[in-house]
Amino acid sequence: MASTDASADDTLDLHLPGEFVALFRSAGDYRAGTRTTRARADLLDRVADWGTSETPVGVFHLAPVDVERDAALVARWMNDPAVAAYWELTGPQSVTADHLRAQLAGDGRSVPCVGLLDGVPMSYWEIYRADLDPLARYCPVRPHDTGIHLLIGDDTDRGRGLGTELIRAVADLVLAERPACTRVLAEPDVRNRSSVAAFLGAGFRLAAEVDLPAKRAALMVRERAARESP
Repeated sequence: MASTDASADDTLDLHLPGEFVALFRSAGDYRAGTRTTRARADLLDRVADWGTSETPVGVFHLAPVDVERDAALVARWMNDPAVAAYWELTGPQSVTADHLRAQLAGDGRSVPCVGLLDGVPMSYWEIYRADLDPLARYCPVRPHDTGIHLLIGDDTDRGRGLGTELIRAVADLVLAERPACTRVLAEPDVRNRSSVAAFLGAGFRLAAEVDLPAKRAALMVRERAARESP
């Protein structure tokens, strides 16, 4: 990036797309460590305090969503056709904002997060108590089973193994930070073969196919290994 100059003669009047401005502002806020809301209490052992993970693709961090800061960016991701086919949250920013607020207004059983890789927001995650989720009506769950939903935001970050590495990192975080949790679960749509493959590559196994109200899901399970026991 070119250096700035105090002289008005040397400045350019740039008109950037709103989505670019939203992305740049979010990245800047995260790099500066800005926290626009207090960390909320949750039923997942304080996701906000889980810290960072060193991965082969960079330093990864889960930052609980702040709606004012993150809704525009997450809404842009939700309107990507590759994402929309499985998340079904297309439409104006208010659709995404309402989805995020519903979780934040709950009892803390689901925590929406932005995933940052080397300080840059590039993915969206929901960390949730599977044993307190409607999923428990359709398949056996154990107390404190923890589920994850995710999307990789931009097409340039897909198809090169990032998903597998980040899923592994988040599963490691869950098992390290939640001593009562013995399993990490996920239930991607069976049609989403790339997602299923990413979970398999991250150490999950396909336990079953489950008919949920909105999809036929591949129930992916990662058990706590003996070496990971608290």
